[in-house]
Amino acid sequence: MTVKIKIEKVLKIFGPKPKKVISMIEKGVSKEEILAKTGHTVGVYNACMDIREGETFVIMGLSGSGKSTLIRCLNLLNRPTSGAIYIDGENIVEYNKAQLKTYRQKKIAMVFQHFGLFSHRTVLENVEYGLEIRGTSKEERREIAQKQLEIVGLKGYEHQFPDELSGGMRQRVGIARALANNPDILLMDEPFSALDPLIKREMQLELLDLQNRLQKTIIFITHDVNEAFRLGDRVAVMKDGQVEQIGTPEEILDQPANDYISEFIRDIDRSQILQAEHIMSKPFGLVSLKDGLHVAVRVMQESGISSAFVTNKKRQLQGMITIDQAIQGIKEHRALHEIVVTDVKTVPPDEYVKDIIPYVLESKYPLVVTNEEQVIQGIILRVHVLASLINDYTEETEPLPLTRVEEDLIETRVAIN
Repeated sequence: MTVKIKIEKVLKIFGPKPKKVISMIEKGVSKEEILAKTGHTVGVYNACMDIREGETFVIMGLSGSGKSTLIRCLNLLNRPTSGAIYIDGENIVEYNKAQLKTYRQKKIAMVFQHFGLFSHRTVLENVEYGLEIRGTSKEERREIAQKQLEIVGLKGYEHQFPDELSGGMRQRVGIARALANNPDILLMDEPFSALDPLIKREMQLELLDLQNRLQKTIIFITHDVNEAFRLGDRVAVMKDGQVEQIGTPEEILDQPANDYISEFIRDIDRSQILQAEHIMSKPFGLVSLKDGLHVAVRVMQESGISSAFVTNKKRQLQGMITIDQAIQGIKEHRALHEIVVTDVKTVPPDEYVKDIIPYVLESKYPLVVTNEEQVIQGIILRVHVLASLINDYTEETEPLPLTRVEEDLIETRVAIN
């Protein structure tokens, strides 16, 4: 993927003579000691990261970690003390006033924690505001604003005022206003932290759906580890102004970089973070519909399994067959397509583990992970789900061994032949 934003050794120190305390930081002096001795606050130190075009990149950390300071460096509300920030290859730290104005108006937008709406303006007028500043005609900006309100699910609320809306609806207005300028980059500084838990969850799902459609480059700030791992394609964890680790949610869960990361993720609800594609194993013992029952029995025998999934030539799921059904079908001289069981539970790759658990408990067969074209991506056994909820989860799982009875049934194939 193309790198959209490149942050190189960004340092942000608040105070009258920030560069004079850099040597103290390099010697390992703590933020607290620097503040006590010099009156300067270290916001960000030596931050380096590449953010890819179209990804949702989450910066996570506790209060005082530097995450909000860093995101404000991306639109130069905080100008870095040193370092470079490249957007599409251009170092924005070197922009003059005219370049910075164009950059803020056309390429980047921000959604704030407390909405930042104008109480005296209607919903429609709030969304139009950025376009109005740019000098867009009234007819054009109204058309754009109407479209953005429809995208965020607020069609019909154009003439309401912010105080007539719920918290979640006001945040939708903020998102619509940010999107109205059609920015490449969307900065979101703890946008859902002020919302009630149920509304917060709803807004997270809305954002995932919105990103799936628009494919913006989103930098999302949060202190909530569950939110970070639910939304982020990749996550950066910050502490005391420094970046401790960058990785996908599953990389950080499986390989925390240090004790701080391990403690940070200790109480995370993995069932709400991990998805089917993270816990599935490679499908074994697949049988093509064009194959006969004898082939199906041989595949199950060689794979050491008592059931197999049936596919067509495109590897699209057609159903499943057990060893009992295969042997009985051979005795009755039936074809594979006549006895294949089509009522097989499937889940998409992005289904969360918490939603998979009921299916696993109810089914005596593995779940099948399929894409939109019903092509088999993998299978999920009960052991996969249970293992995903503990820290020592490993991806590979061996096929379940045959029981003695099943082995005896396979041996009857010799007699049948």
